[in-house]
Amino acid sequence: MLDDIDEELISVEQIAQRVAELGARISDDYRERHLTIIIVSNGAVIFGADLVRQITIPLQLDTISASSYSGTVSRENLDIRSRCKLDVRGRDVVIVDDILDTGVTLENLVQAVRDQGAHDVKTCVLLDKQHDQERGLEADYAGFHIRDEWVVGYGLDYNERYRHLGFVGVLSPACYATPEA
Repeated sequence: MLDDIDEELISVEQIAQRVAELGARISDDYRERHLTIIIVSNGAVIFGADLVRQITIPLQLDTISASSYSGTVSRENLDIRSRCKLDVRGRDVVIVDDILDTGVTLENLVQAVRDQGAHDVKTCVLLDKQHDQERGLEADYAGFHIRDEWVVGYGLDYNERYRHLGFVGVLSPACYATPEA
C-alpha cells in the first residue's frame, strides 16, 4: 500500500504540532463562549478527535456525515447522509473537515447549520487545497495549504482506503487513473 504513495507531504510530527496550534487558537478565540464542534465524517474523524483533545475550553461535540466526491470526481450536489443531533440554536459552531477543495461540502454545511439557528459558524480544515479559481468560502482555521494533488492519509481517502495512515501523502496517479478491479 505504501508503494501507492508518491511522496510524504506532511509528517506525523508536523500534523501533531499544527493540530496543537489550532486547538490553542480555537481555545483562545472561544473562551467564555458556548462552543459546539461538528466533525464531518468520515474524513475528518481522526483530525477532529485529535483537535478536540487540544481544545482547553468546554464544548459540545457532534458529527455529520456528508460527501461531495465519488472517487476523485467532485459532484455538484452534497450528499448529507446523517445530520447533527445537537441543538445549535444560539451557539457558536466550528465545523471541522479534512480538506477544503472545491468548497461544495463546507459551503452547504455552513448554510445548513446557520439555517438551524447557530449564532456564529466558522470552519476548520486540516488541508486547504490551493486552486487557481475562486471559491465562495475560505477556511477560518487551516492547518496546511497544499498544492492541487490527490492526497490521502490522516483520515483522507481514495475509495475508503488509506485513511489509517498517520501522515498525509500524495497518492500515485496510477492508483486512480485506471478503473478499480
